[in-house]
Amino acid sequence: MAHTRGRPYHPQTQGKIERWHRTMKNQILLNNYYLPGELQEHLQRFITYYNHECDHESLDNLTPAGVFYRRGQKMLDQWETIKLNTLAMRRKMHYDNRSNLNPMS
Repeated sequence: MAHTRGRPYHPQTQGKIERWHRTMKNQILLNNYYLPGELQEHLQRFITYYNHECDHESLDNLTPAGVFYRRGQKMLDQWETIKLNTLAMRRKMHYDNRSNLNPMS
């Protein structure tokens, strides 16, 4: 891993960290915080949400924690199984409905 420097205030070179900052600022600016502890608590909740619940398109719609703890392939396999089962169920429902609507059968 190599450390690289990008132009300051240039989102195209900074990439993901600039996007993270924008998302965080949008969440923080939604509320008024009267005590520093309230802001810190909200930031901690946001970080937990962002890392453990929010799917990221650049990570194949996985969470950063899932990728970090190497649960990514397991989740992708589960989603593929769910997708195949759903398609099979829809196909069966389609043919069942077709046979029920056809008076000649």
